[in-house]
Amino acid sequence: MSVSSRVLVVDDDPVIRELLGSYLIRDNHEVLSAETAAEAETLLDQYPTDLVLLDIRLPDKDGLTLTRELRARSEIGIILITGRDDEIDRIVGLECGADDYVVKPFNPRELASRAKNLVRRVRHAPSPQALQERLKHFGDWALDYNRRRLLGSDGQEHALTHGEFQLLSVFLRHAGQTLSRDQLMDQLRNREWLPNDRSIDAMVGRLRRKLHDDPADPRLIITVHGAGYLFGASVRAAH
Repeated sequence: MSVSSRVLVVDDDPVIRELLGSYLIRDNHEVLSAETAAEAETLLDQYPTDLVLLDIRLPDKDGLTLTRELRARSEIGIILITGRDDEIDRIVGLECGADDYVVKPFNPRELASRAKNLVRRVRHAPSPQALQERLKHFGDWALDYNRRRLLGSDGQEHALTHGEFQLLSVFLRHAGQTLSRDQLMDQLRNREWLPNDRSIDAMVGRLRRKLHDDPADPRLIITVHGAGYLFGASVRAAH
């Protein structure tokens, strides 16, 4: 890289911090390290950072909570590290806004490569507001991109998780197109997940409930058996 990026490694295991740091430095990253979430938050307040490699299990605060807090205020790259090969963790990680997820034991060279690619994407990604009008209307609903809120026809606001907002945004951009799970996961900030990951199905289920879209007879998010999902409503923009 012509300009060094800054990566923060957050793990309570000093061996892992040192191992990852050595690989990241080879790729011309400036590396910061923290043992706890509190230390990580202090460093993030002091130094602009491109990417966080974050262990889920920390002594003071779990990595999923920290991920949720970071994503609420920034688009920093986040790769979660865990010792538990648990699909629930993958789903929650996606919901919280993580970009990628690795399970211990991992190949440090592969993780460093993922980090390099994610830094490149984060640095070149335009902001959501640069790509979207403030509101997109569909059916009886509207999505407010500035506030990341779902608006009902009665004027009520409904909160969306980061993952739900990202998924609905993808559907609105590709209304009328059938998208496979792999295509959806690729659109969600180009996450790299296991091929058999079913987190998209879980997110679709939650999004349908918020949209009052009957899963037995959906009118908005339609299941195309053997292919994926199709957003069936027409979408119109409004400023």
